[in-house]
Amino acid sequence: METGPYYFVKNLPLHELITHEFINTFVKKGSCCALTYNTNIDEDNTAALLPNGKLILSLDKDTYEETGLQGHPSRYSGRKIMKFVVSIDLMDLSCNLDSKKYKRISWSFKEKKPLKFDFLLAWHHTGAEESAMMSYFSSYRIQEHQPKIAVSTMTDLQCPVLQSSELGGKPEVACGAWELLDWLGAVFSDVELNNEPNNFISTYCCPQPSTVVAKAYLCTITGFILPEKICLLLEQLCRYFDEPKLAPWVTLSVQGFADSPVSWREKEHGFRKGGEHLYNFVIFNNQDYWLQMAVGANDDCPP
Repeated sequence: METGPYYFVKNLPLHELITHEFINTFVKKGSCCALTYNTNIDEDNTAALLPNGKLILSLDKDTYEETGLQGHPSRYSGRKIMKFVVSIDLMDLSCNLDSKKYKRISWSFKEKKPLKFDFLLAWHHTGAEESAMMSYFSSYRIQEHQPKIAVSTMTDLQCPVLQSSELGGKPEVACGAWELLDWLGAVFSDVELNNEPNNFISTYCCPQPSTVVAKAYLCTITGFILPEKICLLLEQLCRYFDEPKLAPWVTLSVQGFADSPVSWREKEHGFRKGGEHLYNFVIFNNQDYWLQMAVGANDDCPP
């Protein structure tokens, strides 16, 4: 299936994302996402454009004061506030381009504190030309990318036994959801699951009860992937069981960018020690499913 494309734009001024042309061309017509690239959320200025048209900025104290924009202190700054979060609703902003608010933000980004970032951009609009974003930003250094897809086959894989009705697990009957998440992390990281005494790297072993699967497939898609593409992939996985299969379940795991300024429902995201924010679907052959959501210590709990 097609999972791309997405784009990398070098030194893109932030004011380009609030212009009338950009909002009308991309934000209002489909799903448009953007994320600053090679910026560290705990120490750098970062920005993200969400599909709902919200532009979220995470700014250091000096930059925030120079912009003159209205925001609020980061929840994870500690006693000395060093980071501020600014949220700009582009849909609301575009309704009145002559308003004082729009003029102030535009002046701030263009003249008072011009900010430039390397951006990842993606846009989904049914029936639109995929090259529209390439032509729109042709005056900047822009590259088109396709997500990287890697498929591997694992033989004689020890897997936890799951039952869709036993979310918390049941001794000697089925493993719980949290045990599955640990096991998936080990499989994704190519960790040996046998817990041999001479293995000094990992003492992890597959939770019990378990079963040995003769053949399992792992497909990894890496890139800047839009929610619409993930939904399409999930639909395809659900249809996997339209015909009877020996496999009892399949999973879809989605890892968020560790240095994104947002995680769940526009809530603030921090890194510190991990930067995790992810979710995992487990689809069973009876069409039941589990949805697991996880975040690091510097995040609000998922909804």
